[in-house]
This record gives sequence, C-alpha cells and structure tokens, in this order.
Amino acid sequence: MSPLRVDVLTLFPEMCAAPLGHSILGRARQAGLLDVGLHDIREHGRGRHRQVDDTPYGGGSGMVMRVDVVHEAIEAVRTPGARVLLMDPAGRRFSQTDARRLALEPHLVFLCGHYEGIDSRVREHLVDEALSIGDYVLTGGELPAMVMIDAIARMIPGVLGNPESLAEESFTDGLLEGPVFTRPFSYQGWDVPEVLRSGHHGRIQAWRRAQALARTRAVRPDLLTDDASDDG
Repeated sequence: MSPLRVDVLTLFPEMCAAPLGHSILGRARQAGLLDVGLHDIREHGRGRHRQVDDTPYGGGSGMVMRVDVVHEAIEAVRTPGARVLLMDPAGRRFSQTDARRLALEPHLVFLCGHYEGIDSRVREHLVDEALSIGDYVLTGGELPAMVMIDAIARMIPGVLGNPESLAEESFTDGLLEGPVFTRPFSYQGWDVPEVLRSGHHGRIQAWRRAQALARTRAVRPDLLTDDASDDG
C-alpha cells in the first residue's frame, strides 16, 4: 500500500517538525505509512525580502497573505488527485468522519494561513475545502493542521498497534468513549467498578455502552441520535 502523502504549506515549518517526528506519527513515517513534506511559503515571496503579505484593500487592521504567492506554493506541491485543505476558522468543523474520509485520499495539501488571513480568492478558486477545528481563532493554521493530520493518520491501516482501538474510541459510533481503568484496583479509596473485573463480557459491554451514553448525554447531548437515546 502506498503511503498517504501529506504536504504542509506554512510560514513556520519549524512549528510542525516536532509533532510530526514523535510518537505515533513519527513511527508511521518511519514505517513508510505516512510521507510528510514541510514547505516554507516564503520561498515564493516577492522581492529581496520574500514578502508574502500586503495591506488589505478597503482598509482594516493587519496584513493579508497574497493570492499569487499562495498559488505558486500550492502548485509547487500539488499532484493530480491531490486534495488541498485550507485551515480557516470560518471553515466547516472538522470531524472524525472527515478524518476517515481524508485518510482514503492519496495526497493531502494543508495550507496554513497567518497574519490577518489569506486573500479570499484562494478559498474561492484554489482549495478544495476550508476546515476549522473549533469556534475560536488561533495565530495561524499550523496547530489545526497538526491536529487534523494526527486524526487522519490514525485511520491509516497499520498506524495504530491495536486496530480495535478505533472501534471503541469517542465518536466512532456517535458517542463519547466511556471511562477506562487500570491497576491498581483500589487507590485512595477510589475503586475500579466491580463489573470490569467480573470477566463477564456481555455485562462489561453493556456497562460500557451505558457509561458512554451517560457521558455523551451529560457532556455532548448534541451528538445523540434518537436511536442512541432509546438505549438509555
């Protein structure tokens, strides 16, 4: 199986190097399951100082990244079939469903903005979709890109040591994951639920389902469907 190719376009490649070089992502790259390239958008900047931004038309605060610079950066890495993703707080909310979908793509290009934003012609004409990780604004798109790459890479067969982990974690079946425990059984008077030590797989599965429903109902009721609610 060919590795998932990922290219990150950013003004600060060093912000992305560490997260992509350690833990599961680092091992996925070493195993040839994930091929990551980090690219400095300033290489396409204008003039002696490699300028990548300019003042906004119509006035306003901050600086805006130029459409011509960004276009050249995209075209320098885009391959046939590549999907270009703009990191944008005004984009559609990224989800676990998106992670599964994007893990099936052969090539993903993550475009990370900075400053006041990117010329809107980029979003209108040069990218395939704009994605956000939440209803807040960060200083740039690098951290959202790292979050998405991590979530996507976990969906690639072979990346996780135990593929069953994907079947039991939050959002896989529309619910948050329930509580988990390990040794010691008792600590400062806090005991592991007895059902988890019973060895009765049917009871354990039912308990975990009930706990997942209860946690989802308390923390994220918006995730519950009518079918899931009926279980409780």
